[in-house]
Amino acid sequence: MRIKSSGAIVCAAAVTALVMAGCSSEDSSGGTISGEGSTAQQKAMEHFQTVVADNGGVVLNYTGSGSGDGVAKFLSSDVDFAGSDSALKDDEITEAATRCGGNEAWNLPMVAGPVAVAYNLDGVEGLVLNPAVLAGIFDSKITTWNAPEIAALNPGKTLPSTTIIPVHRSDSSGTTDNFQRFLQNSAPQAWPYEHDKAFKGQGGSAAAKSTGVGDTVKKTPGSVTYVEWGFAQENQLGVASIDFGAGATELTADTSAKALDAVTFKDPASNNLVVDTDALFSMKEAGAYPLLLTTYEIVCSAGYEGDIQTTIKDAFTTILNEGQDGLSELGYTPLPDAFKAKLQTSIDALK
Repeated sequence: MRIKSSGAIVCAAAVTALVMAGCSSEDSSGGTISGEGSTAQQKAMEHFQTVVADNGGVVLNYTGSGSGDGVAKFLSSDVDFAGSDSALKDDEITEAATRCGGNEAWNLPMVAGPVAVAYNLDGVEGLVLNPAVLAGIFDSKITTWNAPEIAALNPGKTLPSTTIIPVHRSDSSGTTDNFQRFLQNSAPQAWPYEHDKAFKGQGGSAAAKSTGVGDTVKKTPGSVTYVEWGFAQENQLGVASIDFGAGATELTADTSAKALDAVTFKDPASNNLVVDTDALFSMKEAGAYPLLLTTYEIVCSAGYEGDIQTTIKDAFTTILNEGQDGLSELGYTPLPDAFKAKLQTSIDALK
């Protein structure tokens, strides 16, 4: 079976690619790789594109089309790797093995960052919410900003009677999957739905991609969404503090880093590094913000043609090292040393 690399497909998509730096390996002595998927890691990929070009000359093409589209493109061999906010599911694992010439596909969590609960509510700063209230809001059961459930978490604040407009992703989204997994773990009685890349809550408005929900909330008074921190910052939205069970926790670089330090993997002995999100989203440690998104680069453990595997290894190694500088300014959390060491072992094992 032929494993496609950049080629004509990536060149044809060059106009819309979010990270673009040429369409053939002749553009750079370091080679070219192509990826597609998660918009959550869009800003990180734009940063990495420059870093890998400057440190080894690799051309990194990345199109932010959403996790579902990225996985589909990877499975059909249209790109070299997928960016996904969720690890491959059982049916996708089998299909990925076929795509990879009989070899296993690995989930490598190369980008991490907090998911912000971002809102547009004039005159209200320092809003505090908790998982049960979030579940009620996004299932259209708590419908005004001065509802008793919200007021109880915000004593002394004047909350308006404005109607709440919850905004969710309309596209297949790993961010949605993780947000619903968080609600399912932390507020099971208030969120009766199974997590999925499609939003399961009732009512609300929908917009495509991280850029879409951020822009919608910016333009819509009374609205609220779940979105990567960088997009909330870009749109100058309010960001709620969350009481995960140990008091209200503000979203900061330090609180997200504290949660990331505690991340564990489902199979620590494997090179397929799937984060134990159930443990993460159940965390109640004071001063930690565990509503984190760990975005995977999904790659073939072996089976690529030509020098694609070597190029991926070179680029990902650079991302783990030089690529971490500057991430916090973009709303991401730089990877801790132990996390990076685990990833490097997997990268080195690619064949």
